[in-house]
Amino acid sequence: MIFLYIEFFNDITGMLAVITGDIINSRKLENPKEWLFPIKNLFSSIGEEKKTWEIFRGDSFQIEIKDPMDALLVALKVKATIKSISDKDKSIRQSPVDVRMAIGIGEGSIGGTNIGEKVGSAYIRSGEAFESLKRNSSNLLLNSGWPNLDRDFNFTLKFALILMDNWTISSAETIKIILECPELKQVELAKILGIEQNSVSGRIQRGFLGEILELERFFRLKLKEQML
Repeated sequence: MIFLYIEFFNDITGMLAVITGDIINSRKLENPKEWLFPIKNLFSSIGEEKKTWEIFRGDSFQIEIKDPMDALLVALKVKATIKSISDKDKSIRQSPVDVRMAIGIGEGSIGGTNIGEKVGSAYIRSGEAFESLKRNSSNLLLNSGWPNLDRDFNFTLKFALILMDNWTISSAETIKIILECPELKQVELAKILGIEQNSVSGRIQRGFLGEILELERFFRLKLKEQML
């Protein structure tokens, strides 16, 4: 994959984030719609198809996030969405699929109508980080252009991924709803999921949601420090 960077000085706008990713083991699902529909629904809540996001080469995607502070939150939503997809064998506790994502932060551009035509450092950094992901067998990586932030945060991500990569389908399903609707109370979550309230607490604990949300807040704090 070749990423071409042409800088148009008149087109560069503000800072934004770009996530480039692909679905791991997508062929293990008999019907690709099992992951396509939920991901398209998530992306459509963020922006317009083609202009803000696109799915290409069957199981690859790219999405633009206007506020870079929201980049990790969007990545977590994608992760939870994919990890909540069940196999036809309902006895399997973990999803047969996973997702690999690279977050690039930098300048945006209005140089193209569709996201695949746009240029700017955010797009380039995301693409470069994605190529690095495939070489290093990791599932999530940040390339912000600030070496100290990238080094420290990516080191922390390695430990967080041990937790997230091992989410069960039930924990991921619960975390997905919480990330999308953080105002919901546990009793409301239980009703949506069709389970007892104490089971909701168990899913949250087993998914280490508290620790994951701390990481998300840490990301916002460190990124804000760099952007000031």
